Amino acid sequence: MKLTKTAVLAAALALSCATVTLHAAPANAMTFMEWLQKRKEKKQAEAAGLPGVTTTSALPGAAAQVKQEAKPLPRVTGPRYYTYKADALKRVGVDKLADPVVTSSISADVAPAGDAGIRAAFTNVDVRTNPDAAKAVETFYSDNRKFVWIDGTGINDKAKAAIAVLADAASVGLDPWDYAVKIPANDFDSADMTARYAELATFEIALSSAVASYVQDAVRGRIDPNRISGYHDFKRKDVNLVAALKNVSMSSNVKAYLESRSPQSADFQALKDELARLKAETSSEDRVVIADGTLLKPGQSNPELANVVKGIVKHGSDALKTDHSVTIATYAGTPEYTPELVSLVEAFQKEHGLKPDGIVGKASIRLLTGGDSVADKIAKVEVALEQARWLPVDLGARHVFINQPAFQVYYYEGGSEKFSMRTVVGSKSNQTYFFEDKVQTVEVNPYWGVPQSIIINEMLPKLRNDPNYLDRMGYEVAVGGRAVPSSSVNWYGSTSGISVRQPPSGDNALGELKILFPNSHAIYMHDTPSKSFFKKDMRALSHGCVRLAEPRKMAAAVLGVSEEEVGKEIAAGRNKALSVKADIPIYIAYFTAWPNKDGVVEYFDDVYGRDDYMRKAFAATQKARQAGA
Repeated sequence: MKLTKTAVLAAALALSCATVTLHAAPANAMTFMEWLQKRKEKKQAEAAGLPGVTTTSALPGAAAQVKQEAKPLPRVTGPRYYTYKADALKRVGVDKLADPVVTSSISADVAPAGDAGIRAAFTNVDVRTNPDAAKAVETFYSDNRKFVWIDGTGINDKAKAAIAVLADAASVGLDPWDYAVKIPANDFDSADMTARYAELATFEIALSSAVASYVQDAVRGRIDPNRISGYHDFKRKDVNLVAALKNVSMSSNVKAYLESRSPQSADFQALKDELARLKAETSSEDRVVIADGTLLKPGQSNPELANVVKGIVKHGSDALKTDHSVTIATYAGTPEYTPELVSLVEAFQKEHGLKPDGIVGKASIRLLTGGDSVADKIAKVEVALEQARWLPVDLGARHVFINQPAFQVYYYEGGSEKFSMRTVVGSKSNQTYFFEDKVQTVEVNPYWGVPQSIIINEMLPKLRNDPNYLDRMGYEVAVGGRAVPSSSVNWYGSTSGISVRQPPSGDNALGELKILFPNSHAIYMHDTPSKSFFKKDMRALSHGCVRLAEPRKMAAAVLGVSEEEVGKEIAAGRNKALSVKADIPIYIAYFTAWPNKDGVVEYFDDVYGRDDYMRKAFAATQKARQAGA
């Protein structure tokens, strides 16, 4: 018998009433109608509280989605840049030490009166330095109860050698004012030894504090990279400053010891030499100037063409100028960009590693004008010297080095560069991080696990309009680890339990292989089907990972096999992880000034603006140190 909805409801109500009749209900018992309403609300809550699979089956396809009020689409944002906070200076607590220094080094003509006087003088010493240096100085003098820098009533040669190195700190990219110490005068009133002792005591602690601070800065840098932005990820080096002070106290060559605290690598030395060269240049520069915003294409007419030719004459090689001598000699400064001049520009572009298309844009103009001014170059080298201190002392005989502003990756073996290739790095809105790691795996025919940021920022808007989008594109979707069609997922809730991946194929975003160095930033190197990007000069175009122009070559190098062997693994068509047996560090670095394999420092655009944040950090550090000095 078929019942109408009214009959069903009546029967249900009758049953509920019967139940009430049979069982005495408490005063707060739920009525049947309340129960129906609660059940309805529960189902709505379950539908809205995704991730999950839509249970509505009455409507097919997109109509099966649980429709909700239009709300702003969620967004996943990347790390942010910080306002740099430098450490405040701390007073060195030598007055808390029992008999901090004995006066074995005080000359006989002021002892024993000097013995008590100098000890008393330490109770009034007010020297401030960074917290690590302050702690080291306190510990050092509690264990080593004699002067390092004082002989008799004056400073010794060891002190003079240390002061000379500190005063020259700018030569290695540090700030000499951070280590400035007031030097006791040679002349003093012998009738007022109390004042002399106070002066000597202050100098002793001040110089030890300056030396400890210098050693720490020379080894690991003044700036804590992790305070600059969330894109910086480094474990700061530990520096044993107590041991450094002991070494200084025992050293017969303080100058050599202090100078050895800065990195000794060829790269650092090249940067140091470049800084000295730049500072020696005269302030007046004979620079080629090309108007901002100039964009010159073949066949056009532009008055800046004369400056373009001038730039080629100034910065092109002798061989290039010989090959195009007729064009250069006959050019009369006219604005017409003729085929002969296009050939000249293309040759210049090719010589400098640019795409030889004859289009004079930002990258070409940078080379034609000689790039940065001397002042700009000095600023970039100073930043590079600081950042170089964040890296290990030894990068490793075999390692991979990615320099993001150069859009290049370099492979080293036996301590020398074996090859380099073009890369594509993260765009300004999807920046690649600055960190170090170790290469572990080469995965051929890879799956691409789509990051949550891409699911939310890029896929979700499409999926809300077309739930079949991922099914059509061949992606695999799972909710809570269970494979489901994308059309069955309610895309109006949280995506935290939803995973999306693209199977291996010719269209896979990772191409035919990826090279992994597991890290918390989900950054790796990989192939790409978008080969045209490598022809561009500005290649900050990815979602953050590093795309390789020649992925098989890099894979073969880190695996220690031939490219043919890598090709066979790819041709097999299976997704397969190949373990990298060797210990190969990888540095995902960011240097706008860095030496090439010949030791010549090259300069690059600050694509992410990170040098600006470094200079702000320098200023904040200088302010904090001067405020407490």
